Amino acid sequence: MTRFSIIWLIPVVAVGIAAWLGWHSWVNRGPLITVTFDTAAGLTSGQTAVKHKAVTLGTVTDLTLSSDMRRVVVHIRMNANAQKLLNDGTRFWVVRPRINGASITGLETLFTGAYISIDPGPDKAGHTKRDYVGLESAPGLRSDQPGTTYMLVTPTIGSIGEGAPVYFRDMQVGEVLGYTMPPGGEGPIVVQLFVKAPYDHYLRTDTRFWNVSGVDVKLGAGGLKLQMTSLQALFSGGVAFGLPAERRKIPALNAPPNTVFKLYGSEAEADNARYRQHMHVVTYLDSSAAGLAQSGLVTMYGMRVGTVNDVRLQIDPVTANARVRVEMDLEAERLHLQNVSQVELLRQFVAKGMRASVESASFLTGESLVAFEFVKNAKPVPLTFENGLPVIPSKAGGFDGIMASASTIMDKVAAMPLTQIGEHLDGLLAHADARINSPEVTQSLRSLRDSLHHMSDLMAHADDGTKPLFKKLPAMADALQGTLDNANKVLAGYRGDTDFGHDLKNMVLQLGEAARSLRLMMDYLNRHPSSLITGRH
Repeated sequence: MTRFSIIWLIPVVAVGIAAWLGWHSWVNRGPLITVTFDTAAGLTSGQTAVKHKAVTLGTVTDLTLSSDMRRVVVHIRMNANAQKLLNDGTRFWVVRPRINGASITGLETLFTGAYISIDPGPDKAGHTKRDYVGLESAPGLRSDQPGTTYMLVTPTIGSIGEGAPVYFRDMQVGEVLGYTMPPGGEGPIVVQLFVKAPYDHYLRTDTRFWNVSGVDVKLGAGGLKLQMTSLQALFSGGVAFGLPAERRKIPALNAPPNTVFKLYGSEAEADNARYRQHMHVVTYLDSSAAGLAQSGLVTMYGMRVGTVNDVRLQIDPVTANARVRVEMDLEAERLHLQNVSQVELLRQFVAKGMRASVESASFLTGESLVAFEFVKNAKPVPLTFENGLPVIPSKAGGFDGIMASASTIMDKVAAMPLTQIGEHLDGLLAHADARINSPEVTQSLRSLRDSLHHMSDLMAHADDGTKPLFKKLPAMADALQGTLDNANKVLAGYRGDTDFGHDLKNMVLQLGEAARSLRLMMDYLNRHPSSLITGRH
């Protein structure tokens, strides 16, 4: 009789465990897929995992080369729960340490090794798929990230690259997905970008984008200004957008997906784009146009009113006269010319002395601009036209204007007869010296001195000569007053209305006036005795 030993349970349990593991593996085993990459750097058969949001969804089982020996075919056994993620929109890429400008990604793979990341396609994206072509870098737009894609057109992209940030009010709200060159290399470049929600709702049909790559350095009247959006934009480029500065009565509509916008070179250029009414004018310069170039400023009273479109030298082959032709684009909204005749207003400006000149915008950089100035007492010049474009008269400006004015003054000084003036001045001084030393002048000065001495003596003895007169004046005044009193008594006793009565009244009035005048004269002489000689002042 065979006795049962507990040791026989060990192989039975082992077989059961193996059977259970095999069954569990079979049940959880997903489909076998292939993903083609350019290289298998960092991938290891049996170890490299396929992850989504740090969750393992499969393992690399084998690595082979394609039939043309140019690409690597990676065989991956996916888990059963990942089967629903495999469709036409699924994308795969290898996560490795990567430096893109100022952005560093995949640092965790330095310790864990490279892995394959998966971005499942949208729900109901299509049929199940088993063969894929992997991406060489992570996509900027993920299927589970809400947002909207847009297009930008630009003649050059500068330093903007894939993964470059998109900014709104200095805050990163998206990234550049890539760019497409035009067929044949001619035409604008199309840049694809993605703006995350809810910032994509800020975009309207009149939104303007501009390039913020690198460092913006401005040297002007306000000093040196250094502006940099971010360190990442410095190395990898960047794009920014903002709300329009002008306010419309009817706001623009929200921009739908894949709307095409123009990419401007700078924020200032994007802001200037809001001026839509333009007026082309021309001026001709007979002085130096050094530092004046295309896109230069056109100012009036220091305020910007337009932009320089073209600067070129013109030489007349017949007369051999040379001058500089400057074509400008005036922005009517800056001049408030929307509702008036632009040509007529320019005609009035020119009639009042408006002239165009080249002025220095910065002595350090040598940059110049065109300035419209009103010249006082300017020679009247009519407004002319060239092929329908108004021609603004010009004048020498800046340092050239100063030198021209100085040259005019020196020409006038040189035309003066300085030699003859000097000779006449020498003769005048010689004759003046002779006249001053002549006997007639000497005798006149002596006579004037004697007259002053006599006048001084007369004034000193004026009081002595007038004292007897002053003593007699009171007695004369008293006698006159007595006569006046007697006349009043006679007049009071006589009541007849005859000619004698009237004459007597007139005599009494005249005596009263004489007495009053005598008293006034006495008072004045007491205060001003010298008036007997010098007269009343």
